[in-house]
Amino acid sequence: MGKLRNIYFYILVIGSFSFFIYWIISKGEYLEKGKEVIDTTQDTSAFGEFTESIFGNLHHSVGLLLLQIIIIIVVARILGWLFKKIGQPMVIGEILAGIILGPSLLGMYFPEVSAFLFPPESLGNLGILSQIGLVLFMFVIGIDLDLGLLRDKAHNAVVISHASIIIPFALGIGLAYYIYTSYSPQHVQFSSFALFIGISMSITAFPVLARIIQERGIHKTKIGAIVITCAAADDITAWCLLAAVIAIVKAGSFLSSVYTILIAVLYVWAMIKLVRPFMKKLWEQQGADGKSNKKIVVISFLVLLVSSFITETIGIHALFGAFMAGVAMPDNMQFRKMFIGKIEDVALVLLLPLFFVISGLKTEIGLINDRELLEITGIIILIAIIGKFIGSALAAKFVGQNWQDSLTIGALMNTRGLMELVVLNIGYDLGILSSEIFAMMVIMALVTTFMTGPSLDLINRMFNPDKQAK
Repeated sequence: MGKLRNIYFYILVIGSFSFFIYWIISKGEYLEKGKEVIDTTQDTSAFGEFTESIFGNLHHSVGLLLLQIIIIIVVARILGWLFKKIGQPMVIGEILAGIILGPSLLGMYFPEVSAFLFPPESLGNLGILSQIGLVLFMFVIGIDLDLGLLRDKAHNAVVISHASIIIPFALGIGLAYYIYTSYSPQHVQFSSFALFIGISMSITAFPVLARIIQERGIHKTKIGAIVITCAAADDITAWCLLAAVIAIVKAGSFLSSVYTILIAVLYVWAMIKLVRPFMKKLWEQQGADGKSNKKIVVISFLVLLVSSFITETIGIHALFGAFMAGVAMPDNMQFRKMFIGKIEDVALVLLLPLFFVISGLKTEIGLINDRELLEITGIIILIAIIGKFIGSALAAKFVGQNWQDSLTIGALMNTRGLMELVVLNIGYDLGILSSEIFAMMVIMALVTTFMTGPSLDLINRMFNPDKQAK
């Protein structure tokens, strides 16, 4: 009986007030006289109104942004899954997803679709979201960096990692001398162009390398520990070097960049000597019992944002600040799991694919359309492999590794992946790299990352033919 009474009440209330609303709106139409109200319903059908509304909503900034994110994630995940199935890092598929959705494929063969999905005025929103994803990603990389491992194996790691930076860096400077006249943008100083080519050649993709090592089950072996340590030392050195390069480029000369570099050194000292002990003490006092995690999370995010803001303001890019904020976090496994679990999925699954597509939209493979450009691309790839692969392998052999382990270290250190794209995008956005050079370097990043797996398999077959036969 009570249920039936509720139904009657519901019908009475909804029905009577709906009728009242309709009556008021009908009466209100008489108020439009003298207002010169334009009637938009006379020339279109109801279905026409509906379709116009749908397309209007799609072109609204939020609607279009959500559609872009959906398409980007779907394409990136499909290609990432396919490449994982053939034994390659997912990042290769995700980078290719960006190239496919950019002018190299979608824009070339389906320009109307490309113009509808990625109009130039919408790319600013995608770019901001992708930068947020990169900031979070670099924060996670910094948190996951084991400084204790660096201290334990610092000697050999520093020798190998610094050799794997200076050799390709020097070769990159030589390459810049060869291609500067023909391929550098106008009004770009040779020093700026050469420094960015050099740093682009010397980057190792620490996260991709770590994932390859884990997938192959060698992360707990001696060679796995050495490579992870080398890559970590490489990461720190390369990002400090990149910060100095950006400071020099933005300042215009080395002398005028000295102030920026000195502030950056002071900033790094403060993060290691002041912020890191503070965060460690805070975690020991309040976070370890699990009751004050929200407070720790809020303070950690504030450290991340302030650190990124400081480095962006002084002229060495927000990503370096995010990385240093991660390094300053407590060296505690529970803290790492808590934070990486909160950030990694959002950064890797949702936001980083946006960065790949932004990179893909800047990459026009079609620009590499004659023999000379193809030859330059081949030279870039060859120099990158010689500098990083051979340079790392020879350095590892010099510090006492056998040839199999030395070549394995060289193959892994030659992996570039996402970190290469980060550097290339910084150079492109600063106007230092032309569209042709940017496309060539993206191809180099794909080739050197793709060859890591086959190179490791080849090395294993060379030194363990009996095991491979079984």
